[in-house]
Amino acid sequence: MEIRHLQYFKAVAEHLHFRNAAASLFISQPPLSRQIRELEEELGMQLFERNNKRVALTEAGKYFAASVDSIFAQLEESKNIARQIHNAAASGELKIGYISSVYQPYLAGVLKALRAEFPYIKTNLYERPTIRQIEALEQGQLDVGILRAPVQSENLTVHSLFFDPFMVVMPANDKAFRNRDQLSAFIKDKPFIFFNKEYAPQYHGKLVEICHRMGFKPDITHEVNNVHSILQLVEAGLGVSILPLSLQQQYANLQLTFINLADIPVVTEVVLAYKKSNRSKALKWFIQNYPRK
Repeated sequence: MEIRHLQYFKAVAEHLHFRNAAASLFISQPPLSRQIRELEEELGMQLFERNNKRVALTEAGKYFAASVDSIFAQLEESKNIARQIHNAAASGELKIGYISSVYQPYLAGVLKALRAEFPYIKTNLYERPTIRQIEALEQGQLDVGILRAPVQSENLTVHSLFFDPFMVVMPANDKAFRNRDQLSAFIKDKPFIFFNKEYAPQYHGKLVEICHRMGFKPDITHEVNNVHSILQLVEAGLGVSILPLSLQQQYANLQLTFINLADIPVVTEVVLAYKKSNRSKALKWFIQNYPRK
């Protein structure tokens, strides 16, 4: 059995008409009929019921048609993966998604090292929330995503990078808090600045949980879609926020006060996600070399 036998069978199964199938294959009808007979003889079964008026698949033919479709789909995927491997060896691109609250120096460092390893690779960066990254990864619009768990997708492979506790962020001040109760009393009536619930639902839930543990419900007055804007609004005195602790080092230059919430056992997990079928060498290198805490 050769690939052409399957191609000819697929054409007849789709058209259910030998002359039309032959025309779609740019061959005459007699060779097509002969190839189908050879295939049926090799398989030891009849694949088509045919008479002067109609051509129809037998039950065995219907099953075989589904199998042939799967074979061609797998063959096409194998060709695409092989092409990715070939292209990535010399050139190509790596499409990377990331959340605004990721620690930027880590990303910059690994991209610099990636360029040294793959000098002709082109990297495209897309700042997107977790839910949008998952959609883009599943659809092949991104090669890899740096996002926050949970990643609820059976089509993606997920690697944990680190667990990030939270901190309170407020405008710069010298006020000292001896315990959590004093801190809670100070911030509970303040306007909160945070991500939109629809934009980052899991992240939003963490904020509400932490505030509940501190004994109050947050008054989320300002909603924005990236961490840079949150911190700038806090610095401007428009409210307070609760953000991952890893951001403190990145934004130490801002006029802000950071208070670690180490005694509250709520954390967020930062992960890498990608499709296992993506065999790009650059992607594999990126996954292996992205810093873990």
